[in-house]
Amino acid sequence: MPTKNPRINVVLEEPLYAAIEQLAKRDKVSLSLKMRDLVKEALEVEEDVALSVFAEERDKTLSKAAALKHDEVW
Repeated sequence: MPTKNPRINVVLEEPLYAAIEQLAKRDKVSLSLKMRDLVKEALEVEEDVALSVFAEERDKTLSKAAALKHDEVW
């Protein structure tokens, strides 16, 4: 039965393919599922980095005098 999920074809160097194959065997999942999980993890890391950069930029412009105190917010 064909899947409705979009697909991506990727060409990997042999050592990278072997490493992913080994991880898939270790976790007893298909190469496709292991790649999906690795891509999800990579996107989470990228998001964390982007949010960290955003937070650092906001922190540079923070005025402690203008900031609300905890009891003022809650």
